[in-house]
Amino acid sequence: MRARARLPLTPIGPGRTVLVGATLIDGAASAPLPDAEVAVLDGVVDYAGPRRRGGVEDGGRVVDLSGSWMLPGFIDVHVHLAMVAAGGEQQRAWFAEEAVLEVAAQLRRTVEAGVTTARDLDGLTPGYRLAVGNGTAVGPRLHLAIAMLSPTGGHADPFLPNGSLPAWAARAGMPSPALVDTDDDIVRTVRRLISMGADAIKVSTSGGAGSPTDEPDDVGITEQQVRLIRRLGDERGGVPVTAHALTDAAARAAVQGGAASIEHGYDLSDATIELMLERGTVLVPTLSTLLREISTHIDPGRRRERERMRERGMDSVRRAIAAGVPVALGTDAGVVPHGANLRELAWLVEAGLTPIDAIRAGTSAGAELLGIGDRVGTVAAGKMADLVVTDADPLASVGRLAEPGAVRMVVQSGRAVVDLDRRLG
Repeated sequence: MRARARLPLTPIGPGRTVLVGATLIDGAASAPLPDAEVAVLDGVVDYAGPRRRGGVEDGGRVVDLSGSWMLPGFIDVHVHLAMVAAGGEQQRAWFAEEAVLEVAAQLRRTVEAGVTTARDLDGLTPGYRLAVGNGTAVGPRLHLAIAMLSPTGGHADPFLPNGSLPAWAARAGMPSPALVDTDDDIVRTVRRLISMGADAIKVSTSGGAGSPTDEPDDVGITEQQVRLIRRLGDERGGVPVTAHALTDAAARAAVQGGAASIEHGYDLSDATIELMLERGTVLVPTLSTLLREISTHIDPGRRRERERMRERGMDSVRRAIAAGVPVALGTDAGVVPHGANLRELAWLVEAGLTPIDAIRAGTSAGAELLGIGDRVGTVAAGKMADLVVTDADPLASVGRLAEPGAVRMVVQSGRAVVDLDRRLG
């Protein structure tokens, strides 16, 4: 199913620029191309392939990137840009403008890390997507779920047991919680989200590891409800469903209900993996969150459960990858720091992908999942010029892409968002 791209992928910046000399990993081919040439005209790739020795056609400036590596702009399909590092009391004291500008800083940090497109799966209203689209804010091209669906008391329910909202959920500009208990609730809520501009509907078919009032083993949205949501999305132009699922039963319910992707998937059985293969369901394992450092301040019993989830989760993801389940890069950024998105590449390699397949998971696979593979995700003629340039060899050590200063240049729709070496100035 193809998601609707509500943000027009229009070129930014006129003129012709020819980038030569870099080793190109285009997001599609199985091998890199040394001494490549990528020509960009009005924000769109005009040519991508071997360096042409006859000189640059039709004029334009030439930028020599010899010694560098060029890749497509990365796509993180699971972020939460409204989740910020500030403490609860600090957020409670903010003016609305402070909250908005804090999110704007996260947007900029994310694109500067090399992520030119991101799917926010709970917490952003479409105003941020529009601000990036019209150039008011600098950030990744955004796809939005707006809010996450769960039953009252489920993973998407932010209310504390005393009925109050935590500071982050009470901030001005946050979307209302999408709590649904009946089919009528679901119909009304899904139609409201789609009318607001949701590109995907996110559901919680399990509980969460950090929810105020539920646990991972709790049942969330059921298989029958996922089917209803999928039907509602199909009726409105093909808005896909993605599912937060920490247990095998939750993942299986989502797959059988028609979800396009499973977020996390830390307890998949072989039978569910086989079902995902049959249905073409994408796994977004968010290993950055699974493998993050466990706080020494949490309850010892909770710590042991987190450690068991790590072991179970890595085994689950490794088996899914070995079986051939399609994988897209997602980090759950917000739960982990923003701007460190490309650390996920090394974790994907740890789970069984080759470096070049991990790069594809973070580029072309993400674009296909979002339904915009015809415009981004690979470096090819006719695609938007989303590019990342690095001096690090990503095939020798893909983890180096996440190191400070490793990403030397980020081009989004033909415009240099990052240019540490001032080559495009």
